[in-house]
Amino acid sequence: MKQVETSQRLAHLRSLMKEHKVDIYVIPSEDSHQSEYIAPCDARREFISGFSGSAGCAVVTLEKASLATDGRYFNQASKQLDANWELLKQGLTDVPTWQDWTATQSEGGKVVGVDPSVITTANARKLAEKIKKKGGSDLVPTQENLVDIVWGSHRPSRPNNKVKVLGVKFAGKESEAKIEDLRKELVKKQSAGFVISMLDEIAWLFNLRGSDIPYNPVFFSYALITTDSATLFVDHDKLDEEVMTHLGKRVSVKPYEAVLGDLAAINATLEKQESGAPRTKYLVSKKASWALTEALGGEKNVEEIRSPIADAKAIKNATELEGMRACHIRDGAALSEYFAWLEEQLLENGKQIDEVEGADMLEEIRSKHQYFAGLSFDTISSTGPNAAVIHYKPEPGNCSIIDPKAVYLCDSGAQYFDGTTDTTRTLHFGQPTDMERLSYTLVLKGNIALDRAVFPKGTNGMALDTLARQFLWEEGLDYRHGTGHGVGSYLNVHEGPIGIGTRIEYSEVPISAGNVLSDEPGYYEDGSFGIRIENIIMCQEAKTRFQFGEKPYLGFEHATMVPMCRSLTDVSSLSSVEKKWLNDYHQEVFDKTSGFFKDDSRSLAWLRRETTPV
Repeated sequence: MKQVETSQRLAHLRSLMKEHKVDIYVIPSEDSHQSEYIAPCDARREFISGFSGSAGCAVVTLEKASLATDGRYFNQASKQLDANWELLKQGLTDVPTWQDWTATQSEGGKVVGVDPSVITTANARKLAEKIKKKGGSDLVPTQENLVDIVWGSHRPSRPNNKVKVLGVKFAGKESEAKIEDLRKELVKKQSAGFVISMLDEIAWLFNLRGSDIPYNPVFFSYALITTDSATLFVDHDKLDEEVMTHLGKRVSVKPYEAVLGDLAAINATLEKQESGAPRTKYLVSKKASWALTEALGGEKNVEEIRSPIADAKAIKNATELEGMRACHIRDGAALSEYFAWLEEQLLENGKQIDEVEGADMLEEIRSKHQYFAGLSFDTISSTGPNAAVIHYKPEPGNCSIIDPKAVYLCDSGAQYFDGTTDTTRTLHFGQPTDMERLSYTLVLKGNIALDRAVFPKGTNGMALDTLARQFLWEEGLDYRHGTGHGVGSYLNVHEGPIGIGTRIEYSEVPISAGNVLSDEPGYYEDGSFGIRIENIIMCQEAKTRFQFGEKPYLGFEHATMVPMCRSLTDVSSLSSVEKKWLNDYHQEVFDKTSGFFKDDSRSLAWLRRETTPV
C-alpha cells in the first residue's frame, strides 16, 4: 500500500486554520449526505491523511495530527499513514475516541472548527459539549471547507451523471404510494414536513437511480416532503424527459444548491409567526448535517428522528425479495465460474495471476449476466497475508500474485436491476495449515449458526451477534468487525438502520421479516492469513412448534448460492446438524446454478466437486 507524504498539505492547512482563527480542525470521512461511500471530490480525509479506508476521522491541530479508525482498518492505516500522523485505534482499551482526543487538545480555550455540511447535528452537539467540559472555547462552523482550499484545482469536480427511472417491475411499489406512506408519518407526528438528505433514501422514495458515487446507484440531491408538496433538489441537466415524465407535476424540481436557501426561507417565515403561537416542526434524519438544521433555524424548528424512509426501505417488498433471490443465483454462478477458472489457471496451467487480474476477470464474468449494472464495491481479491487486511484493495502495479499455496479471500458484489449482492468466500488451492483449517471451520460453524437462528419478533442484531462468534470465542479468538449489515435493493450494499454486531444502533431496531442482511463472521492473523465467509440472508417468519406469548418467531432464508471451501473444512469438527445444513446448502447451490454451465464443463465439474456431500 502506498504512503502519501502529507507534510506540505498539513502546513497549508495549518496556515488556513490560523487565518480562520481555528486551533483544531476536524475532517470527517463523510460527505454532505453522510454517505459511507463517497465521490472522489468528497474524499477530503483521504487527501489530507493518505488513509483510503471508508471509515475514520482526521483531526489536525497546529502541532499534531491524528487519524481515528476502527478494527477493520488498523492494519491498512498503519501502512498508509506517514510519520505526521498518530493512529487512534478505536475500540481498544485506553485509546481515546477522536472526540475525546479533540476535546483534550482544546484545553486552554482553543477553538475547534469543522465544515458544518459534513458533520451531523447530533455529533456536532456532543463534540461541542466535550470541548467545553475540557476547557475548550467552542466548536465553530467554517464557511468554507479548509481542506478543499488546500486541494485547490486538483480536487475532482462533483459528478453530474444522468438519473434513470427504476420501473415498478423492479421496485415493487410506485413512488406515489411511498410518498403517501411518508405523509401519513408526518400526520402522525404532527409535522410540517421531512427534509431528506440521505442519497439512497431519495433514490428509493422516488424510484430513481444514478451513478454519482462509485458502486452506489445514487445521485446528488435533497428532498423536502410536506403533507401537500414534494420538492426534489437536483441539478436539472441530470434529468431527461423520461425522468421528468416519471416525476410529473406532483414533484417540483429545484437546483441542488438551492436547498439551504429554501430552508432558510422557511425559517424566516416561521420567525414571523406570532410569539406564543404553536409552531409545527420539520423532521430531519439523525444523519442530517449541522448545516441543514441550522438553515432551518435549529432546535426550535427541527426534530431529529430515525428516518421513517430508512425503516421502510429496509423491509423489502415481495418483488424486491424475489429479485434478491434471482440475482444471487446469477451472481453465484458467476463466482463459481470464476473460482473454477482461477483454479485451472493456477494449478493446471501454472500461470501467474495477480489479485487485480483476478478481480477484473470476475467482473468480466459477472457482466455477462442479466440485469448487471456494475459492481457494488471494490472487489477484495486478496492472497496470503493480504487477506488479513479486512478491507484490502488491490491496485494495478501494487498488488500480489495469487499464491496457490496460500489462503485466497475474495469479497465481492454486484449491482443488478433486481438486487444487490455481497459474497465472501475463502479458498485454498493447495494444502492449508492446521490453523487455517481450524479458523475456517470455526468461522463456518458461526455462519451456519446465524443462518439457522430462530428468534422471537423484537430481537435486535446485537442479541444475535454472539451466535456467529461463539465457536471462535471458545478458542479465545474473535474478529474486529460487525457480523452483518443491511443490504439495499439495487442500492447501497451497506444499508441501515439494521445490522448484526455490537454497535449501539443495532440495539435500537429489531430484525424484521423482509430485512436483508449479511452473515459474515471471520478471523484474521496479521501478516499471515485471513478468513471470512459471507452469505446474504433474508429474514422471514419461522414455523415453530409453539408460540410463547403469542409472539411470532423469525428466522432466515439464505440467498447466496456459492459453495463453501472443502479443503479448508474440518468435517470431523462439524456436528451432525451442521453437516446436514452444509449438504442441504450445497445441493441447493448445485440445483439452482448448475443450469448456467450446460456448455461449460470446467465450471460444472468444479461445482459438482465442491458440492459433493461430506
